[in-house]
Amino acid sequence: MKVRRLVPEQAAEYRALMLEAYEAHADAFTSSVAERAALPLDWWQSRLSRREPPAEIVFGAFDDARLAGAAGLSFELREKARHKAHLFGMYVPLADRGRGFGRALVEAVLAYARSRDHVRVVQLTVTHGNLAAQSLYQRCGFVAFGVEPYAVAVGSDYVSKMHMWCDVGHGAPAKMLAGAPEGPPNHD
Repeated sequence: MKVRRLVPEQAAEYRALMLEAYEAHADAFTSSVAERAALPLDWWQSRLSRREPPAEIVFGAFDDARLAGAAGLSFELREKARHKAHLFGMYVPLADRGRGFGRALVEAVLAYARSRDHVRVVQLTVTHGNLAAQSLYQRCGFVAFGVEPYAVAVGSDYVSKMHMWCDVGHGAPAKMLAGAPEGPPNHD
């Protein structure tokens, strides 16, 4: 297994993997398969841009030459929020689960976040009740800090999302820790 940054030439393979994800697990993603399938290939290529530093980056897990999973990381650009990054689009097909691809992808995302100046926190959302994914994120250092009810509409049903965060800095400032036992303060 190898994990590496995806590049624009891999856009078609990445697109196919993610359309499979949106179709198979509609409750796990905010985007729908119809929305993403309608996007031109150059949208997918731009997501995999080689620009440095990237506004977002996507990592792929490979089983030999076959893409066996993906996870992305986007960065806040606003001055007061640039210490935050967001893990997005995490997916490993059912046939490849249980082989360490998911953990390797999350660890690659966190390692990259640590390498970026100013990034202190990686956040994500996971479908409430998806215990396998939640457990993976917890093993990688994420902590839950809230549940958003009715976060995503899937047909006539609604799915709640658990919000999680991971400190990728060098220890939390004492000022933040005072009175915040489960996570960072949430003021917008």
